[in-house]
Amino acid sequence: MATGILGQAAPVAATLTTVYTVPAAKVGTFNVSISNTTGFAVSVRLAIAATATPATSEYIEYDTLIPGNGVLERGGIVANATENVVVFASTAGLSVSVYGYEE
Repeated sequence: MATGILGQAAPVAATLTTVYTVPAAKVGTFNVSISNTTGFAVSVRLAIAATATPATSEYIEYDTLIPGNGVLERGGIVANATENVVVFASTAGLSVSVYGYEE
């Protein structure tokens, strides 16, 4: 059973980035922390998706503004085997961490 940091990424601008995929035959319980390392607001999308290209219905945050040097936290997320945590940012400058456990 993996615990702690499950995935990290620094997404590039306007690109879907898969930060973490729940392994086959596992369930992931985790938090997502998105830190804006710039001095200006950045728009972000966050999805728990069946593929690396989320459907509209799979987004849990959509074009949410994170202020300069701000943080967006989502906790208590549970995802099934092979589901993906996917992030999209309007510009570069985010640091994304997924931390929790798999069972």
